Amino acid sequence: MRHFEGKELVIASHNAGKIREIGQLLAPFGVSVKSAGELGLAEPEETEDSFAGNARIKAHAAARASGLPALSDDSGLSVDALNGSPGVYTADWAETPNGRDFKMAMKKVWDNCEKIAAPEPRTARFHCVLCLAWPDGHDEIFDGRVEGHLVWPLRGEHGFGFDPMFQPVGETETFGEMDPERKHGMSHRADAFAKLVDGCFAGS
Repeated sequence: MRHFEGKELVIASHNAGKIREIGQLLAPFGVSVKSAGELGLAEPEETEDSFAGNARIKAHAAARASGLPALSDDSGLSVDALNGSPGVYTADWAETPNGRDFKMAMKKVWDNCEKIAAPEPRTARFHCVLCLAWPDGHDEIFDGRVEGHLVWPLRGEHGFGFDPMFQPVGETETFGEMDPERKHGMSHRADAFAKLVDGCFAGS
């Protein structure tokens, strides 16, 4: 496991919600963070069929282009009744000619469950894979997840993406209703990030 020794890190994302969450999680380590968008880096095409594969594409592209270590996140919602969909294609379900519409995507997920009369609770999980890549081609991969079920109608204005329809196991609020700090303590991203910290930042 390679330890992170630098003070600068690129977050290989153009997603404002992800950049905000990851930036907050990295804040205690005194690492100066810039996003791929801030650096004017192009978004590489995500051609893999796994979270880890797409995380690697994004992290290595940003590390090569910036000459700095880069951290990427590939994440998504997997619904058991839909055989794991939308999964690695979670963001694609929100695509429209005018940008991403997650309210539309959440309705699509729920409608697909309704079409097959999926029994409740409609169990699902958020996955997150973090890839920390260095310009020399080395990388480390960390996998996180949080279990829960879908709710309808949507609840909450916090978070982003599919948060308003996902209620974690043992909780009464959706991620969309939770205070952000509370969500950060239990999310799929927090799970993966704890493993990243233990592997690459512990003792920094």
